[in-house]
Amino acid sequence: MEDNGISYGEEEEQESLVLFQEEEEKEGQAGWFSGVEEHWEDLEYKLEEELAGGGRKGNKDASGGIQDKSSFSMERLEHCLDNINNIQAMKHNDRIYSSVLQKNLKELNDIAKEKELVVQKTRDNLSACRLRMEMLAKQLQHVDIEIEKEEAAGNVAGSSRLQAARRRVCAQLEKEKDSELEIALTLKQDMLEMWKIETEQGKYETLREQLGTDEEELETRYQERAKARIQNEKIVALQAEENQRSGEKKEEETQKEHEERQKKMLEDAKRNREKAVCFLRKSMARIHEENAKEEERAREHMERRIQAVLSLKTSIASSREKLRTLQAWKRAKALAAREQEVRMGEAVLAGGGNVAKEILLHKQSLEHEKQQQACRELQKSRKMEIVSRILQEKASIHKQKKSQSRTKAMKSARKLEDPGVWRRRAWRYIEQTCSHSAGAAPQKSWCSPSACSSAAERSPSVGEVSEITPYDVLWERVEDEKEKDKTLAEPEFPGLWSQEHDLSKISKEETDLKKLSTRTEKKEIFHKQIVSGQEYKERTFYSKPSCIHFKDFDVGQIYKKKIVLINASYSVNSCRLVGISEWLKDFISICFEPPGKVCAGMSCEVLVTFKPMINETLEGEVMFMAQTGSFSVPLKCTAKRCILALDKELIDFGSHVVGETISRTITLTNSGALATRFRVQPSAGDSSTGRATAKSSPGTLGTQGVSACVPEKKVSTGLVAPGLEEEEQICPERSEAATGGAGQGEPGGAETGPSGTDTDQPDQNVRNSISALDTENAQNLVELSPEETSVEIMLGKVTEGEIGPLSSVKLEVVFVPTIPGAVRAEFVIVFDNSDCKPLCFSAVGVSVDVPVWVPDPNVDLKICMYDRLYQDCIVVHSRAKVTLRLKFEVCKELSKHMELLPKTGYVQAQSSFSVQLKFLPRHSLPEDAGSYFNGETRVLEAPVTILLVDKAKKVNLTVHAIVTTSDLEISPAQIDFGYCTIYEAVQANVMLTNKSILPQEFGFVGLPEFIEIQPNDGFGILLPLESLTLDVIFKANKAKEYSFELTCKSEMNRQFKLSCKAVGVHPPLELSHSLVQFAATALNAVSTATLYVLNSHVSVNPFTRAVPRIGSGDAAPVGPASFEFHVPEDCPVTIAPSVGTVLPGEKSLIQVSFRPTLSDQLIREEAARRLCRAAATEAEIQKSKKDEKRERKKLNNSVSRLQPSRQLVRDGDSSEQPKSQELKPDSDAYMAAQAFLMRNFSGRFDKFIIPCFVASGHADEKQGSEKLSCSPYNTLYLELHCPAVAPCVVVTSDNGKNTVNFGDVAVGQSVRKRVTIQNISPEKLQLGFSVLNPRGPFLLVRSVRMLEPGENKTLIISFCPNDDKWSCEMLDIQTAKTNLTLRIAGHGVMPSTVCSVEDVLDMGYVMAREKVTSTFKIQNTSTLTLRYSIQLDSLSPTRDKDQQRIPAFIMSSSQRTEFVGTQNYNGLSVFSIFPTEGEIVAGKSQDFTVTFSPDHESLYYSDRLRFVLFGKQAAHVLCLKGAARDRPMFVEGGVPLDVPVESLAVILPTSSQDALKEELQGPVKSILLVLEYMDGEGSAEPATTELKVGAIQTAQFASKKSVEFSFDNLPLLRQKGFAIDSVKGTVECGQVKRIGVSWVPPADFRADDPLLVTALLTLKGDVNESYQIIFMARVVSAYPPTE
Repeated sequence: MEDNGISYGEEEEQESLVLFQEEEEKEGQAGWFSGVEEHWEDLEYKLEEELAGGGRKGNKDASGGIQDKSSFSMERLEHCLDNINNIQAMKHNDRIYSSVLQKNLKELNDIAKEKELVVQKTRDNLSACRLRMEMLAKQLQHVDIEIEKEEAAGNVAGSSRLQAARRRVCAQLEKEKDSELEIALTLKQDMLEMWKIETEQGKYETLREQLGTDEEELETRYQERAKARIQNEKIVALQAEENQRSGEKKEEETQKEHEERQKKMLEDAKRNREKAVCFLRKSMARIHEENAKEEERAREHMERRIQAVLSLKTSIASSREKLRTLQAWKRAKALAAREQEVRMGEAVLAGGGNVAKEILLHKQSLEHEKQQQACRELQKSRKMEIVSRILQEKASIHKQKKSQSRTKAMKSARKLEDPGVWRRRAWRYIEQTCSHSAGAAPQKSWCSPSACSSAAERSPSVGEVSEITPYDVLWERVEDEKEKDKTLAEPEFPGLWSQEHDLSKISKEETDLKKLSTRTEKKEIFHKQIVSGQEYKERTFYSKPSCIHFKDFDVGQIYKKKIVLINASYSVNSCRLVGISEWLKDFISICFEPPGKVCAGMSCEVLVTFKPMINETLEGEVMFMAQTGSFSVPLKCTAKRCILALDKELIDFGSHVVGETISRTITLTNSGALATRFRVQPSAGDSSTGRATAKSSPGTLGTQGVSACVPEKKVSTGLVAPGLEEEEQICPERSEAATGGAGQGEPGGAETGPSGTDTDQPDQNVRNSISALDTENAQNLVELSPEETSVEIMLGKVTEGEIGPLSSVKLEVVFVPTIPGAVRAEFVIVFDNSDCKPLCFSAVGVSVDVPVWVPDPNVDLKICMYDRLYQDCIVVHSRAKVTLRLKFEVCKELSKHMELLPKTGYVQAQSSFSVQLKFLPRHSLPEDAGSYFNGETRVLEAPVTILLVDKAKKVNLTVHAIVTTSDLEISPAQIDFGYCTIYEAVQANVMLTNKSILPQEFGFVGLPEFIEIQPNDGFGILLPLESLTLDVIFKANKAKEYSFELTCKSEMNRQFKLSCKAVGVHPPLELSHSLVQFAATALNAVSTATLYVLNSHVSVNPFTRAVPRIGSGDAAPVGPASFEFHVPEDCPVTIAPSVGTVLPGEKSLIQVSFRPTLSDQLIREEAARRLCRAAATEAEIQKSKKDEKRERKKLNNSVSRLQPSRQLVRDGDSSEQPKSQELKPDSDAYMAAQAFLMRNFSGRFDKFIIPCFVASGHADEKQGSEKLSCSPYNTLYLELHCPAVAPCVVVTSDNGKNTVNFGDVAVGQSVRKRVTIQNISPEKLQLGFSVLNPRGPFLLVRSVRMLEPGENKTLIISFCPNDDKWSCEMLDIQTAKTNLTLRIAGHGVMPSTVCSVEDVLDMGYVMAREKVTSTFKIQNTSTLTLRYSIQLDSLSPTRDKDQQRIPAFIMSSSQRTEFVGTQNYNGLSVFSIFPTEGEIVAGKSQDFTVTFSPDHESLYYSDRLRFVLFGKQAAHVLCLKGAARDRPMFVEGGVPLDVPVESLAVILPTSSQDALKEELQGPVKSILLVLEYMDGEGSAEPATTELKVGAIQTAQFASKKSVEFSFDNLPLLRQKGFAIDSVKGTVECGQVKRIGVSWVPPADFRADDPLLVTALLTLKGDVNESYQIIFMARVVSAYPPTE
């Protein structure tokens, strides 16, 4: 049987090998064709490149080179075709034979090697077994010898022991012999198999040799191909060199062409420059000629102005006499009025009345009459003004009508004769208008030529005086009158002006720009902005700057300013330019390009250009229109002007002796941008003083002081000094003629030049104004001759000059007392600029007639301190011609503090004498000095008297001094530092105050070593009355009680004491670092620092080392000491361990971690704001949608029906916003707010002081140090500096979470997650990563090394747990500045399932070509969802490879590993499972249905089912079994006698006759029943076994419902001792009948000869089947064999 099986297996193997070779040949041919096609395509591509490269190499080469290249290409093509033929032959041999043979030979060699190894092992085992047998034999001989010795000696016990040992040795020897036989048999089998393999190798030896030769040939061809490739590379390199040389030639040619073009360009430039220089010379000559003409015109104009000034001067000189007479008359009238008052007072007093009351009533009545007269004059002037305005408006309307008629006439002509003439006339008109030409209606404001300007806007103010026509404009009047007939209303180009339009019919609303813009706004639809549920009503655009201000401009220049409009609203907006104020259109131009939609916070620019044509201040606004409404930017243009002021208005010289000369200065400041000339002259209004006189130069004009009777009125006069402005005083006695003359003119605030009025053709109004002015000035001027009084107060050298812009001038006033008594002088400063009012100031002084005098009557000792001596020298001069005796006295109050030495002295005639003044202020000065000392200002003014003993006259001096103290105040005066450990410093603040008004230097000297004072180590300078905070730092060097004083010395060598006390504490523990400074840590990152808690207390001997104690108390005991750190709740610092115990002489490691985070409240507030904005935006969108719907319905609905709907919309908008406390940390809004704050984080610096309490004894980590008693004085303090900065890198995935949580993952499964990071810094970042645990479950699969600013990149992290536990690691993403820490966590879960079927799922018997199903259940008992798949070994992709091994039926049953049994002929799987893959939720179960569908009869259908989790781990393995019959009956039981694996040979179909013969023949199947009878003591039980007879339920044989069975040869069975329970019977369909067989050995049974008996079992159904039952019985001993 075995030989047949082996030969059959060899034939099958050869056949399969031939088939495999044929398949490989086909595949090789297909692969060869594909390889040839690919190679051909590669060659075609290379040839195309070479041909193209050859075509590109040299376009300038000769045709001979092209022919060489083409021949070279043909050679290359032929060589490539030869290579293709060789490659085809090589591939035909290699891909068919080489690959197949190499693979099979390799497998055969491997099998041979394995078999040789098995044989070698078997031989080794056999030799070892034989060696053991020899040793046992020797041992047996030795035991026999010992037994003989013991028996000879009569030792029964030893003999019995040796007998037992001999039995054991014999038993072992028998076992070794049995094993030797088994090993020898196995060796023979292995040798046989090895010989077969060697024969197979011999068959393929020639193929192996052929394969070797083919490989050698292939290697040689590869070498040839390599050489050919090297040759080709050399050729390509040569071609590349040729290309490079040709490229260099081209570059040289292009360089030469470039140089030639450059030379040509230079020559052209030189020629153009020569031409331009020629043209420029001509232009400059023309410009010089024009400048010369302009200078000639200016010189002529200046001569005319000089003539006008001279004529004005002569007219003023002629009217001066009249003015003098008027002033004398006025003075006489004032004297008469004063006499009248005196007489009236006497009359009232004689009548017994109240004089003061009557005089007051009289004055009030006179004042009332003046006011009524002024009111009448004002009414009269206003009436005249109204009439003049009406006449002006009529004239302007008539002029406009006339201009319109001319425009029509011009339109018919279609074209102007000369546009340049009209343009010149327009400019001349503008210049005349800017210069205020003298028209019929003079105005203050410049008259714009725009036709839209109304007459009312250009009307002058009421309270202004009539205008005097400028003299520099009058000379152009003749030329202007000639051109009056030509109007400027006729445009250069015909347009809208040609249309007829009556200006009188234009409504006022249409001319007003603001009303026009308002009317436009009504037509526009403005969009309301809703912010936080409320309408945003603030200004939507802000300008920067807020006001457009052109300051200090010059006429004719052009100024530009740029403003920025910023969108201050909360949404997108747009704006456009509406216009500017009407009166600014001729001067202001706006350049503004509408930017379109402007986002919130963005801006746009506006350029404003100002070209001034008049020298006046202008104000207006620039108007814009936005989506939310109109807004405007104010505009202001300020002309240059003078702003003049004096630093004081009164100069007090004090008392001086006759003959001295004293000078004082007064400062005149011009804070404006316009320069002007000034003149200082005495005022004529100081006649009220006793003898005030003024000195003025000849020909100087005086001005009268300002009277307070009526308001001032300015009149510009053309005096010799240009711009001289005089003030007019209106008196009640003013003549009617003068009043009328002054009131006829109109105010004219226009700025005049330095020229006077024109004398050729003066206007009548101008003449009247000048005559009235002369009359008034004649009344105000006073002519005083020098003989009347002498001048004592006079001006210095500077009396007139020019003061520039933003400058100042010092004016000197000199006082020379000549006559005893008080003197007062009034001065006035007049300016050329008519807009500047005159400035007045006064000077007073007192003259004393004493023969001696002191140059400085005021002795200033400056600032003096108490108890310090100050000296000064006083010089006394004598103007007497004799010797005088002087006595020096100090007031009694100051006699203790001040002294003059000598007290008496003599001064020679016309000489001087010196006196020494000593001043030593005591602390009692404020009480002694009395009124001479001011306690608040601390100013001392001490009078000193110099007496002339003989003449009883005295000279008074005043000693001035500011007396201050030199005290320094220390607050507090005593410092108690309290308890301080030796490991820290305690700081206390003291306030050092300088009570003096002088700066003082100070310093703390003699400081002990444990004291430090900062800043500057306790030294410095205190300014007057300054207070300085000093830090007094105390650091105890040992444990004791401290009491000491600190000394502060001043520069006056004064000492100030500061008392201090403290208690030094030596705690049992100490910190290695008291200050921890963390590096700048990014948000959510972690910075870690380490320190130690030390216990150095090992001995209580105070002489060896310092022992822990509090002050001078008892020493702490030696032993363990415990500590506990108390970290505040809101502190982002963690300390581990926070509680611990340190043994003596040891230390404990402490880890301090700083992890800055954003405040939860801050995040919630930001999230709430973002939600509010989103809700407002959504509400606005909804409202806009509803508004659109409402607009659609607006045509059909009335306005009254729209109001309720608007109310509904308003109610809908006012929805409650979410509160910040209701937000969850895992919500999107919370995460978005956190990410926003993190990106905009600006950094912060926190400082924390963590206390560490210390106690003696052991502390529990759970309960802390609660049970231990600790002293608060032993507390240690840890200071932490924690800077937090914004991270450079942030996580953008998963809402910015820094935690990567894998969750529950099955053990052995690998899960990947992606983490996206972004660089939010403006710099390029190079990243580094910390190393994860190499043996841990986490792995960084893909990292990132570089991040550009704003770039996003993704990290990939995998998690593959190995154990059922939680895993957590930290991954640090390192940058140059900060680190980003990712927390990676995951839970490894061991998947566990329970299957309802244990190992084998038997499908039973089924009819062939029918199906049967069975169900089993698998339950998921783990905590995660399991992903499963069902795999069958019969569908395994490696099954074909496994089938190439030696068939399973050849090997022994112990070596069989096949689980796949008989399969269907149709190729379909016998067993099918549903479902094949899916997921099982945690705690749930899944039902699986197995379908068994055989297509032919076999009893050995089998397969193996694998329940695989996550595609890797097989959780359950089930063996599927089943049997199929062609007949609906079967017998099962006994020992199988056939092969369990079906043959691969195809069974040819038999004919019907052969089948009939087989059916009629005897039993074709045999069943072996083995019964073993146990022979032992007691009642022996019979040996039993059973058979199963079954009927398969099927639809094919529905007529036959049951199966009958029967045994024959029963008597023989009974004779041999066999008993059968059921000899015959019936089995219903779908049932199985169990037939029990028992055996008891008969009396004549021999135990050494097994019993074999056969019987025939017949089954009757649709057909009859017979089974030969072989009964084999034997007796087995129940006892083990004895040795």
